[in-house]
Amino acid sequence: MRKIDLTNFQVATSETARDINRRIMLNLIRRHQPISRADLARYSGLQRSTVSVIVDQLIKEKWVTEGASGHAPRGRKPRFLYLNRDRVGIIGINVRPAMTTIALADLDANFMAQESFSTASNPEQFIADLRTRLRNLIDTHPGIAYEGIGVSLPGRIDLASQRLVFAPNLGWRDVDLKTPLEEATGLPVELENAANACALAELWFGREGVRNLIAVTVSEGIGSGVILGGQLVRGSNGLAGEFGHITIVEEGIECRCGNRGCWEVYASNSAAVRYYVQATTSARSRMESRTPEASLSFDDILRLADQGDPKANEAIASMAHYLGVGIALLITGLAPDVIVLVGEVTRFWGRIGPIIEQIVRRRNVTGAPTRIVPTDPAMQPRLRGTIALVLQKHFGAPEVA
Repeated sequence: MRKIDLTNFQVATSETARDINRRIMLNLIRRHQPISRADLARYSGLQRSTVSVIVDQLIKEKWVTEGASGHAPRGRKPRFLYLNRDRVGIIGINVRPAMTTIALADLDANFMAQESFSTASNPEQFIADLRTRLRNLIDTHPGIAYEGIGVSLPGRIDLASQRLVFAPNLGWRDVDLKTPLEEATGLPVELENAANACALAELWFGREGVRNLIAVTVSEGIGSGVILGGQLVRGSNGLAGEFGHITIVEEGIECRCGNRGCWEVYASNSAAVRYYVQATTSARSRMESRTPEASLSFDDILRLADQGDPKANEAIASMAHYLGVGIALLITGLAPDVIVLVGEVTRFWGRIGPIIEQIVRRRNVTGAPTRIVPTDPAMQPRLRGTIALVLQKHFGAPEVA
């Protein structure tokens, strides 16, 4: 139960009650569709007249549509209600250092259109590219009622300013994406860290009933999105959950954030590439080239491992070891029900899963029964998370004291 903050509260009004009831109706329709007004009244406990007023408004706003008539032994046949998937759309944007993906999705995160393009290293150029592509996407689908844009970023967003303040793997600091994208489209824009977006994707489209969950994203860096008690943990300024930059090796390798020995330096895709290069390149060659790993990608390491390259498999095993070290810290400190691992490395779950589990068993002193599960990269969890960012604004519980 949340404590009421008497220094910062909002008194409930009749408008608050209407907002809560509206969201309850939307969620009941989403879960039980097709559903009649009578069944909505039965599930919610609200008067039928109240339900009809809310439903009529949702139909007017194009969130809900009426379908076929149901059977009734007497009286008027009920009209079944559905979410208006074909007419309401959400735009999702997943930004990664190499590639950015834009997608148009319905209310269940089914993608109707999608395109990818290279992420410009300069943020001003990137924003210009993105504005043009967003306008083209909207113009190409004129029949859609757009509810907003969700953006997943490999960095942290300041809650107060809504600016990207920390993205070491992009090399960007203090960037305003929200204002120029809203000006270009006329739509509200929601920004979120990629790991937080993945955690929200699990909450809205994934594991039903799980209220304590951590999503660990493994890519060029490592991120973590934490949901406790069914709520995303953001901290006082929105920067909470940056476990990828906790030190696991004292005086270790320098990280792009400026710290040394960060978890992501030892357990990310970039770390696996480094392990492989160190194992296969002579000392002299490494001295002659400052970045010998520049010609290799993590996809190359995965391909080599698939082909049975022992050094590539050793690199992935080293990566898995340090993933286990960091995950054990998360379990010891937060004891979630589930830790969801997101990233290309999950293709090798049969090899890395046992290593991670072994490290966690050895280091988890609390004995918390946390399940560690991989996601399917084909499900595009980061992109689905961007849809959840907008969806929760209409379906989630409103912010009240």
